[in-house]
Amino acid sequence: MKSKLLRRMRREEGNATIEFVILFPVIMFVFLSAFEVGIYLTRSVLLDRAVDINVRALRLGTMSPMTAEELKRRICNDSLIFADCMNSMMVELVPISTETWAFPADQITCVERDEDIQPVVDFIPGGQNEVMLVRACAVLDPFFASTPFVMELPLDVSGGYAIAAASTFVNEP
Repeated sequence: MKSKLLRRMRREEGNATIEFVILFPVIMFVFLSAFEVGIYLTRSVLLDRAVDINVRALRLGTMSPMTAEELKRRICNDSLIFADCMNSMMVELVPISTETWAFPADQITCVERDEDIQPVVDFIPGGQNEVMLVRACAVLDPFFASTPFVMELPLDVSGGYAIAAASTFVNEP
């Protein structure tokens, strides 16, 4: 009986299985992390693109009605892959003084998904030849739980990360 047990312990079948069990989670972690980084960058580029497209409409004065909700709706339509975009995005429009060139000192205001009441942001259309700053921030959920470890992104209390875009323009006369 002892010799049978020793023979079984010396067999080498199944060694590939042990290597697979050890390496497969690492390989999947790297693959899923690369996928998540790609999705994050795609979302960021799409938000930048949507803001740029709609800044042109703001600059030329062709957006009608010129409201925060209309700008947010247009940005959401042009962003393409944002889930529940209207409820996860904040858009701010403020004039920049040409005397001091002082930009807003505070960070971009994002949606607080765990709160019933959202922060107030400014939406001031500005006048002719006035320099304007548009800032948009969307809070989106990561695809995988490994995202905070891989990208070192700060997550809010609801588990989402913020993607922001900003642009400046001068109102046409």
